[in-house]
Amino acid sequence: MCTSFVVSLLGLDKAGADVAFIKNSLVYDARNQLAIKAIDEDYDRVLWLDSDMRFDADLLTRLSADMDAGIDFVCGIFFKRATPLHPCIYKAIYVTKEDGKSVPHADEYEDYPRDSLFHIAGSGFAATMTSVDLLRRVREKYGLPFSPRIGFGEDFSFCMRAAELGVQMYCDSSIKVGHIGYAEFTEESYKGRE
Repeated sequence: MCTSFVVSLLGLDKAGADVAFIKNSLVYDARNQLAIKAIDEDYDRVLWLDSDMRFDADLLTRLSADMDAGIDFVCGIFFKRATPLHPCIYKAIYVTKEDGKSVPHADEYEDYPRDSLFHIAGSGFAATMTSVDLLRRVREKYGLPFSPRIGFGEDFSFCMRAAELGVQMYCDSSIKVGHIGYAEFTEESYKGRE
């Protein structure tokens, strides 16, 4: 776990929130365990945080405010740790058949609405909030919500399932999140490469 994440987590305004941690080296298994816990214990929402992120203390409050508008899925804006430093939000996630094989695709945003709430086809879960109702619906239809589909990771697989259920997913690009690698990658890093 990186120091910036721990400092961010310690500073997170968690007023009134129950906090649960799942230790597991398999990310999809940890996400599934946490989803099941949230469903079984009748939580309202889950804030998904990866341990290589840096975020402001108001992250929980701001994502919750977006969710209060009736949204089931919202993420902040965060960027890849390798070039090209595109945001980890996607316009489309789909599968094509090539030579009889399923080939996964994710169309990246190279340009996106700045400082606003907008529709996306999916994202990574590094700083994302979902309703437990959404987790419940995905689990009822598909089983374990984060089981990877062939060629996709757990996050994209979840987003594809949510989209198949007709769920609208959103990014709030006014919520800036740093992605820690050999440096911290932020919107400023991305702007410098546009």
